[in-house]
Amino acid sequence: MFSTVTHTTTPDCEPSQFILPDLIHDCHYPFRQNPHCDAACRASVRWLMDVAQLVEPELREYIDVDANGFAVACFPDADAFHLQVCSDFSNWLFITDDLMESGVIDVREVHESCISAFRDPINFDTERLDAKMCKSFFSRFKEIAGPGCTERFIYTSELYFTAVAKQVDDRAKGHVYDLESCIALRRDTGGVKLCFSLIEFVARIDLPDEVVSHPVVKALEEATNDHICWHNDILSYNKEQSCGHAPWENIVPMIMHGLGLDLQGAMDYAGQMCKDAIQRFDSNCAILPSWGEDVDREVAIYIKGLQHLMVGSLRWHFDCARYAIPPDRIIKLLPKRPYKCGA
Repeated sequence: MFSTVTHTTTPDCEPSQFILPDLIHDCHYPFRQNPHCDAACRASVRWLMDVAQLVEPELREYIDVDANGFAVACFPDADAFHLQVCSDFSNWLFITDDLMESGVIDVREVHESCISAFRDPINFDTERLDAKMCKSFFSRFKEIAGPGCTERFIYTSELYFTAVAKQVDDRAKGHVYDLESCIALRRDTGGVKLCFSLIEFVARIDLPDEVVSHPVVKALEEATNDHICWHNDILSYNKEQSCGHAPWENIVPMIMHGLGLDLQGAMDYAGQMCKDAIQRFDSNCAILPSWGEDVDREVAIYIKGLQHLMVGSLRWHFDCARYAIPPDRIIKLLPKRPYKCGA
């Protein structure tokens, strides 16, 4: 399934450090930040206070997470209005994901209330904070987004909530996965698929069903999803192993357990998976069919958006204090401590 790389065997003692793969070198897509970044940052802080109702110290924690910076990096061509929706969505996703995975809120209740808010963000009445956050950004999303784009967002939200519920249940029951099962679940728990609809929203396009259901377009989306999930797992591994996450929640320990590799070997292998995802993306771009001049123009915009998503997410990870990546990419392993949400 993946290209062969050289690995070392598992040592008798725990390593004290590892070297990250050169992910930025391997991702050749051009990177640009959105020019509305300063105004979006100020609006993002107001949203965290007014809509998410965060207070210190949680407010400072999520300001430092910089979900707005993720939107700025991934949607460089969005105008101020569209960027703010993407920023508020990103804040909602980070906050809700942390709370669900830590068990502070029930995943199934969040699933039901948020999907109801997505279906009717204006008239759905709720006192749940997670759903109020949904109403806030999705009411603005629906003002602009086409019907196909809107339904795709809701459908991928369903996939995301279902996958997170399974992950939380399996953690509680002590269930484990093999590598292939981990990959399949990770493709939905990462929340990346929700961002695909934001590409259409930002570009003011609504791709026809025959385009989004085409195997080549699906392959492009899967390659994008894989690259983002794997580089996230690589770059968040140190924090997650320190906080006691289940091994099957991150691709790196799953590679170690599944293939019998040491930490550095698994890091190298995961880095090759990222490189393979880019190669799959480029190979499928080369065989993309035509749907006519007008649709092809929109498909080209969508493909650029997928590229922006990959390189933007990657660069955001490297710049974000949440991951604390040094220039030399040499990571000192953090000591293990009790699990805490937001890791």
